Amino acid sequence: MISQVFILSSKGDHLIYKDFRGEADKDAVSVFFEMVTALSGDQPPVVMSHKDLNFIHVRQGGLYWVASTKTNASPFTVIEFLNRLAALTKDYCGSLCEKSVRMNFALIYELLDEMVDYGYIQTTSTDILKNFIQTEAVTSKPFSLFDLSNVGLFGAETQQSKVAPSTAATRPIMSHRSEQGGKNEIFVDVVERLSVVIGSNGVLMKADVEGEIRVKCYLPTCSEMRIGLNEEFSIGRSQLRGYGTAVRVDECSFHQAVKLDEFDTYRILKVCPSQGEQTLMQYQLSDELPCAPPFRLFPTVEKDYGSRLLIFLKLRCDLPPKSTALNVSVTVPVPKGSLSLSQELSSPDQTAELQLKNKAILWSIPRFPGGAQLSALFKVEVPSLSSASLLEVGPVSMSFELPKQTCTGLQIRFLRLSPTQPGMSQRWVRYVTHSDSYTIRI
Repeated sequence: MISQVFILSSKGDHLIYKDFRGEADKDAVSVFFEMVTALSGDQPPVVMSHKDLNFIHVRQGGLYWVASTKTNASPFTVIEFLNRLAALTKDYCGSLCEKSVRMNFALIYELLDEMVDYGYIQTTSTDILKNFIQTEAVTSKPFSLFDLSNVGLFGAETQQSKVAPSTAATRPIMSHRSEQGGKNEIFVDVVERLSVVIGSNGVLMKADVEGEIRVKCYLPTCSEMRIGLNEEFSIGRSQLRGYGTAVRVDECSFHQAVKLDEFDTYRILKVCPSQGEQTLMQYQLSDELPCAPPFRLFPTVEKDYGSRLLIFLKLRCDLPPKSTALNVSVTVPVPKGSLSLSQELSSPDQTAELQLKNKAILWSIPRFPGGAQLSALFKVEVPSLSSASLLEVGPVSMSFELPKQTCTGLQIRFLRLSPTQPGMSQRWVRYVTHSDSYTIRI
């Protein structure tokens, strides 16, 4: 049983506040934020208590989504409710950020009124809620077919000549059709997160991949959707199949709405998609990487004259030549006494800064073409520099995004809708790999 639901910005601003039972004070919002900010570390506990009031929260879109309760409610149920509330907000408002919540506060209050009655959860289904929600979403930027700022992120192998608008997959699911140009669209994302540890000798020590297939549907009606995966897709080593290159994962789980009667034989997923976003399939591959790691680092650390530390980094991108890594960040820990930084970078679009609070150098590369090699020379002023200070350098951590790439090799063979949609309908497929944890020891 939920007493209150509120949404806070990262600075503690009250964006949404809904009291369902009147049994908790409104200052509970301030109490929660004081408790969160008083804790050390980036990830405070999901469940916290103050006197007889329990707080359960999740962090999504840079916001705190919080529920309070005075009863012994199941934390897992409340967490699932908060995640669904965030997902529904994204579906109905188009994006999940502080600005969209502020602009659509009336819509979010209407969602809460329909989802919860006197603290009891009624429904979180998009299909049911769309029959009752009347408020239109307010978007800060209208949908435009001519906005091509993210050219190349979308498009299946058979649709390379097409480019999906950058705002197409982030518009509200409930909006006037005249504003959207009458477009019936469905987006399928194959998203993978890569965790890698590379030793100082360049040997791959650990490699884990977690992936999922997500669908966001803007179709008014669709009785069935069929998604064909690689015919060589196998789960575990005992199921290796086909004559082509095997695409293997260790574990795989499916949404309860997915029908698997054709999966074992033809590797086809069948589902009746509802409007909004759904995760159809999740999979994991542990301690193995079918392809080479996307980046290779060649570091040199040495003591210069006086109190200067020299760090020379040569970074190579081992992606195919036509591929590009985006938003590459390289973080290099430096000795605690570091005061200033001067750098020599191999191209003008790169930037570097010394973060005194974190005692690390942040090297940023907006675009990194496959097969290219970049370098950086960092000169760090460290008072009382000693040989022991050299041991404080590293390990190096990286974050990046690899559009049109999957580490496992999972591909969508086809995407078919039944019955055939009236008028013009678009089907978009995107492949993207994010770094979850990419560590290179020096």
